[in-house]
Amino acid sequence: MNEELSKTILKSNTSLVGIVCKDGIVLGADKRSTAGSIVMDKHSMKINRVNDFILTAYTGVVADLQLTNKVLAAELRLKELRTKTRTSIKEAAHLLAMMTYKNIRTPSMVPSIVGTLIGGVNEDGSAELYTVEPAGGIKQVDDFDANFSSGMPYILGLLERQYKPGLSVKEGVELAKESLKSSTQRDTGSGNGIDVFTITKDGITHVISEEIIPTYK
Repeated sequence: MNEELSKTILKSNTSLVGIVCKDGIVLGADKRSTAGSIVMDKHSMKINRVNDFILTAYTGVVADLQLTNKVLAAELRLKELRTKTRTSIKEAAHLLAMMTYKNIRTPSMVPSIVGTLIGGVNEDGSAELYTVEPAGGIKQVDDFDANFSSGMPYILGLLERQYKPGLSVKEGVELAKESLKSSTQRDTGSGNGIDVFTITKDGITHVISEEIIPTYK
């Protein structure tokens, strides 16, 4: 892992969570975008629709992640038009991993550094979640993950105790909500609100969009 990447990991100032359920995938994120110690945006959407059955959640530089998602969506659409078949979640995840690996190793004054959770539902109804770390390594997630978001230690700590294999999407939504709220209480780079999405055989649904509003007494 190069020096630039090692300095960036765990400094991405965001909270992501992905949870594998028996009937789908749950993805969640906070709403805060930062530049150093400054809060730049309190209403950021960190979960992105790639197509009708795949979602991504990114941690990293905003410009890099926006471009990554646009290119990924375009490449998958071109593949579907050429082959007349629906892309599997595994194929999409490996394409994303290859793009990430190539970007971090392309000579540049400012290398692209993006970590991603990518999840969705295949044509046969099976749900899959993958994590692509900022250097391009890929791993299928069997339970839950938070990639390299700065809120990762708090999210994984809670999920280690509360996640149970075979939980429903409805249960996964509540678990994602609690893990994100726990993270925003301790991680200074995360906060202002949360978004939670579900991906099932019926499609993608934005089930939670909540602001965290400070109160003063």
